[in-house]
Amino acid sequence: MNTKKWLSYPYTIWMGIFVIVPLFIVIYYGFTAEGAGFTLSNLTLIADPINLASLWLSLELSIVSTVICLILAYPLSLILHGMKLKSNSFIIMIFILPMWMNFLLRTLAWQNILEKTGVINTFLKLLHLPPLELINTPGAIIFGMVYNFLPFMILPIYNSLSKISDDYINAARDLGANSLTTFFKVILPLSLPGVISGITMVFVPSLTTFVISDILGGSKVVLIGNIIEQQFKTVNNWHTGSGLSLVLMVFILFSMAVLAKYDKESEGTNIW
Repeated sequence: MNTKKWLSYPYTIWMGIFVIVPLFIVIYYGFTAEGAGFTLSNLTLIADPINLASLWLSLELSIVSTVICLILAYPLSLILHGMKLKSNSFIIMIFILPMWMNFLLRTLAWQNILEKTGVINTFLKLLHLPPLELINTPGAIIFGMVYNFLPFMILPIYNSLSKISDDYINAARDLGANSLTTFFKVILPLSLPGVISGITMVFVPSLTTFVISDILGGSKVVLIGNIIEQQFKTVNNWHTGSGLSLVLMVFILFSMAVLAKYDKESEGTNIW
């Protein structure tokens, strides 16, 4: 027992230095002003029209990206589960492989695909079709989000599906349920924890991203993550940046609390 306690100390120290301390620094700067004491002005800056528009755009794009990832991931996870593949199979590795690559490189690859002289427009030119304005648009950012975060939706859903015993499905069939009824009454309820986990893992980084919008959106599409980054790196105003970060953190915690509530309800629901 003492050995396990001692082994937990490095992790506790790591959490304290890299999670708790930075969080307290953000809270301190968020509730203070330069040359003054306690203030809420940094948080109320979210009501500025530019900041508010960026926040709503971030919410919109993150929701759209999450929905697209869910629509793509769930059927694909069902197909993979139906093939009875092992977790170390080659096909599963194909979906995990992009996660091993550098995030910046993956996003830059999409820039080369979507730009005016990129792969898509070059192909359209060969077909004598007009080029598409894809880069520096919200659609380009959604492309980047879906590509980068899709594996985080597939893996938890596939993991939940793989834990569903065939006995439940066979029992539903024996009781006269068709494929559609079996899916909605058995498979979907039992896979909801994986769905909720996948939604959380996609929605949170989509809402806070700034690298994807920087590269694929340029200066034409500004998300709340870009504004916070500019406050820290360009304007060098840690107070405003921290205040906006705290507001964004509230949105994230609220969404996670709602999803956690539905997760608990799905676990306590009897499929029969």
